[in-house]
Amino acid sequence: MPDTEEIDGDVYVSPRYLAGSTWTGDPALKPLLALGFDHRDDDLGNVYVTAPDHRIRLGYLPEGDDDGLWRINAYRDRFGPPAWGVSFNDMAPTEFVTAFTTVLAQAYSAGPDTYLAEPDLKDPELGAFGAVVPLIKNSWQFQQPRWGVIALQPPDGMATCQYTTNRLDPEKELTTLGARWHLWGGPKSGYARWYATATTHTPIALVKAITQSVCDPAPCRAGRTRCSRGCARLPSSPPSHRPRCRFRPLSTSRTPSPAAHLHSVPEASRAGAPPASPSPPHVPPRAADPRRPRPATPVR
Repeated sequence: MPDTEEIDGDVYVSPRYLAGSTWTGDPALKPLLALGFDHRDDDLGNVYVTAPDHRIRLGYLPEGDDDGLWRINAYRDRFGPPAWGVSFNDMAPTEFVTAFTTVLAQAYSAGPDTYLAEPDLKDPELGAFGAVVPLIKNSWQFQQPRWGVIALQPPDGMATCQYTTNRLDPEKELTTLGARWHLWGGPKSGYARWYATATTHTPIALVKAITQSVCDPAPCRAGRTRCSRGCARLPSSPPSHRPRCRFRPLSTSRTPSPAAHLHSVPEASRAGAPPASPSPPHVPPRAADPRRPRPATPVR
């Protein structure tokens, strides 16, 4: 019998880095909305969440032009370029994003010295070690795939946390997959293939929130997807109500799509006063995929 099959309904997956997305954004938005962050939505169902001081901005973009579903940026100067940026694609388990926004909410409550805390730039590799401790404790092993890159993988090799030691272009970190931190995983076949990125100046505590969630032994809920039979546990019945992505921005679901490897994005605008609806942070777009038809441009 083949080791993969189409599973009907949501399932719980362990290890969780093999899971896909539930295509529901509510849990990850709640920690920030509970602090009084402003949220606005467009007529497509995309959501823009902004801190009261405009120094943290989140974009949840189920109807965006690429597979960058989550884009989070922080600013020292709200009129300047981002101090750091984090992104998750549309296949990233919502639990990973929720773990990140929960710690981000705590950091924001503590003040800018926490959510804008610089990593140890005198010894950056030593400072980065704190973010990978959870992986090491869960038997992830160090790799060195090429010069200037350190990586960790679990024993099955089906996920990777990559840290680049070379000097990086800050703009390219925000607009390509060439960020300081790059995590990805999921079954090597099928649709569930997620990634997350974090730029050089992302506080280590926030990166650790992601790595800790990725290697958490607790099963992770995943939507209908092509999943290894061996990693699906505790199958649950499909939800009785699955909200739609359009016009229900805070309770949205997203249709699964084949993942694609990404390389670069068009340059986004930089400094300037924040708009009434804050501009979404930068994230790499999905490369053209012959299996997925391009959506038509909506008529204005």
